[in-house]
Amino acid sequence: MKYDEKVFNRMKRIEGQVRGVLKMMEEEKDCKAVVTQLSAAKTALDRTSALIVSKNLEQCIREKQKEGESSESAIDEAVNLLVKSR
Repeated sequence: MKYDEKVFNRMKRIEGQVRGVLKMMEEEKDCKAVVTQLSAAKTALDRTSALIVSKNLEQCIREKQKEGESSESAIDEAVNLLVKSR
């Protein structure tokens, strides 16, 4: 699947957040601040996962239909991916 620039930008921001957390840990910053940043990175990953699934759901449905599968199976698969990512 092809991913658009918005998704790549989100992932680069998340990468920066994770590097920031590592730096905070190296500097022995307060636990609360580290956990807050970890939570923010996790939320950003969750939202990016949802964005990828939602942006590509239509394409997945079309592919499934070409393969003779129902749209319902593509939707079920998308929901399962979202649930699995949590």
